Amino acid sequence: MGGFFQIVDHGVDAKLVSEMTTLAKEFFASPPEEKLRFDMSGGKRVASSSPAIYRQQVVDARLASKRILFLHEDKARPKDYKFSWGMLENHLTGEAVQDWREIVTFFSYPTRTRDYSRWPDKPEAWRAVTEEYSQKLMELACKLLGVLSEAMGLETEALTKACVDMDQKVVVNFYPKCPQPDLTLGLKRHTDPGTITLLLQDTVGGLQATRDNGKTWITVQPVDGAFVVNLGDHGHYLSNGRFKNADHQAVVNSNSSRLSIATFQNPAPDATVYPLKIREGEKSVLDEPITFAEMYRRKMSKDIEIAMKKKLAKEQLLKDLETPKLETKPIEEILA
Repeated sequence: MGGFFQIVDHGVDAKLVSEMTTLAKEFFASPPEEKLRFDMSGGKRVASSSPAIYRQQVVDARLASKRILFLHEDKARPKDYKFSWGMLENHLTGEAVQDWREIVTFFSYPTRTRDYSRWPDKPEAWRAVTEEYSQKLMELACKLLGVLSEAMGLETEALTKACVDMDQKVVVNFYPKCPQPDLTLGLKRHTDPGTITLLLQDTVGGLQATRDNGKTWITVQPVDGAFVVNLGDHGHYLSNGRFKNADHQAVVNSNSSRLSIATFQNPAPDATVYPLKIREGEKSVLDEPITFAEMYRRKMSKDIEIAMKKKLAKEQLLKDLETPKLETKPIEEILA
């Protein structure tokens, strides 16, 4: 099965979806100082690459004949600013393409661990609507995992049980209009580490996914009332690769802003990651069972290693370009 599909007639009330979308738009329309109370990691303080938080300057650079987007510190930026992974990767690789989005994110499940100080308190209806929305999306995710479990020839609850104590991270993304979309991405190429992700995207679109083993990019066209579903790395491993975890990214444009709301359903840190069923003639995609925490650590280590290799390769390329080539002469001239 491919890594992405869309579902309609899912049972989530259209009014609830509309209310959640409206509240998200109101939040991102609030003053920067209000948004600065929340950050990309789900706590207080915002980290954003948007023009609402930073002033940006596009500079013509002769380095490798590319234009580079430099983000400069502004008074609005808190001193205890935390880099997102995308920005860390940009720093490691010297990447010219920057992330361009504002987000607010927090955990909604398990309910016993909810920290409401990390949830926006404005607009006033945010908490009540988000609680209901996240509950319905968690129920939908479990139903989908049940269908996938049965497709694998397992009991309906197999994939859900494998998560042990499933958590849910809510991420609300706002992608402002971008004056230089060719220099930015709303979100860079990646796979989700968790089990299953449900995404609500507006009519603007901008989500892209890969197919043909990552060789081809396709646009996931918005479908009215639909949720986009994709399997993460954990779901991929549990199915022994039967369910794909496709790379995806979000693009921005200069004409319209874009909003999306994602819920990431992930296993507990100590949940075991290993195929639930290995069919005859197959080999396991993993050498041994590991915990989700260890799987995530390895994923991040690998990403950092790849980023460092990219940086070293670019540095070597620049060094080669700067090194003057030795002038070649015919042997007769040298001996003359």
